[in-house]
Amino acid sequence: MRILVTGASGLLGLNLALQAAEKHQVTGVVNTANLKTDAFNLRQVNLLSPGALQALVADEKPEWIIHCAALANVDVCEDDPVLAGKLNADLPGEIAQLAAQTGARMVHISTDAVFDGQRGDYIEEDVPNPLSVYARTKLAGEQAVLEANPEAIVARVNFYGWSLSGNRSLAEFFYNNLIGGRQMNGFTDVKFCPLLANHLADTLLLMLGRELSGLYHVVGPECLSKYEFGRRIAARFGFNPDLVSPVTVAEAGLKAPRSPNLTLRVGKLTRDLGEPLPGIDAGIEQLFELYQQGYPKKLKALQITNN
Repeated sequence: MRILVTGASGLLGLNLALQAAEKHQVTGVVNTANLKTDAFNLRQVNLLSPGALQALVADEKPEWIIHCAALANVDVCEDDPVLAGKLNADLPGEIAQLAAQTGARMVHISTDAVFDGQRGDYIEEDVPNPLSVYARTKLAGEQAVLEANPEAIVARVNFYGWSLSGNRSLAEFFYNNLIGGRQMNGFTDVKFCPLLANHLADTLLLMLGRELSGLYHVVGPECLSKYEFGRRIAARFGFNPDLVSPVTVAEAGLKAPRSPNLTLRVGKLTRDLGEPLPGIDAGIEQLFELYQQGYPKKLKALQITNN
């Protein structure tokens, strides 16, 4: 398959492009030249430039498009809602329309943050209630994609793993502090269902191969607090779990609101795939095995730094 992956320097995009390139012809799209690799074809494109998206698709002729690119910094989205709307809502709709016109299958990456987290245990049919500009624009992106291309897949995700910069995921936050012997906080009242980015990548490719379509929750089948997640990371990597201190959001004194219970059900996906998703222990074990294999260093070696 010819696969186009946007956001190829991001946590999910890079891991996905590297894994897909083992079996497929992959082109990764980045906005800035901060990545160098021979594993897959690389294109530097500003997807918001007039005609850039159309020219890219015409050149690459992808059979599958996996749209990972987004403005994910919550604070930047609050400061610049217009840019957030262009990147998170308008662009996905344009890609979906172009995919429909060219016959390409598409996956659009959304977020569990479309829910307010007051209840938890959400299914795909539950009505979202986004709390931030980021979440509102991501929800608008979902709607734009499915309106333009009902055959597309919209995947609501929450993931962790090793990244290009080494500081993009919650797992890396815990690891970076734990290896330095530093005490850190873990929220006991914030629950989520994280899935290892590598497992998520495999799942998305499997969903495309099975020709699924529509809205899916693509998160881990097990949910836990961020405090418990940090302790499990510590235990597997041989650090002292007591370095992770149990705190509540109120005790941490954070300004930005947090959705307390972003637990999502994955029954629809496991039913349609016909197989279970990897659990939290399998994810952390794979995270550790990748660490032992030197994978984080291999990723960092792909990063172009400005000296």
